[in-house]
Amino acid sequence: MRSWMWRRRDFIAAGLAAAAGGALAAGTPVLLVVGDSLSAEYGLKRGSGWVALLELRLAKEKIAARVVNASISGDTTSGGRSRLPALLQQHRPTHVILELGGNDALRGLPLAMTDENLSQMTDAARKAGARVLLVGMQVPPNYGSDYAKRFADLYVKVAKQHQAALVPFLLEGIADGPDPLKLFQADRIHPKEEAQPRMLENVWPELRKILK
Repeated sequence: MRSWMWRRRDFIAAGLAAAAGGALAAGTPVLLVVGDSLSAEYGLKRGSGWVALLELRLAKEKIAARVVNASISGDTTSGGRSRLPALLQQHRPTHVILELGGNDALRGLPLAMTDENLSQMTDAARKAGARVLLVGMQVPPNYGSDYAKRFADLYVKVAKQHQAALVPFLLEGIADGPDPLKLFQADRIHPKEEAQPRMLENVWPELRKILK
């Protein structure tokens, strides 16, 4: 059963779409975001994360669409893979944004497992009729250059294998900036509110392409 929060988010999305030029109609794109804390507004006030800003961008661009944010803090690719079938059945999205993998790296999970999970999720979403945007992550230098490269490359591999769109690094310009710590919360993992617009700007160009 959907929570009050999800009903409220859908209501907001519908209102934004209506403001963009009419109530939501049959055939309206449904964007399903399956991510972790980076997409679930961890440590932020409600409505300030990049997914909420995406709703505003869609309204500004006069694109009538509904955004369903099914992101969960702490989620891994295994968790996302187990949740995805029910989400696809419930929401029947036209577009799926997969933002997972960071917690796999933080927990030291095998790269092969992350690769397999992302591959299976992308394949399942495409078979359900959705276009897929894979949002990549990178790991800090202390993980070692070889591991960091293989981790980043797996997103490229999955995207090419399944013909998905790709954002190579969600935190580009944030984690790799001249003074990255100023844009992160005290845990040095989760971006602050002021970093959320840049996160959206990293996602938007590729998402806009597949929305056409």
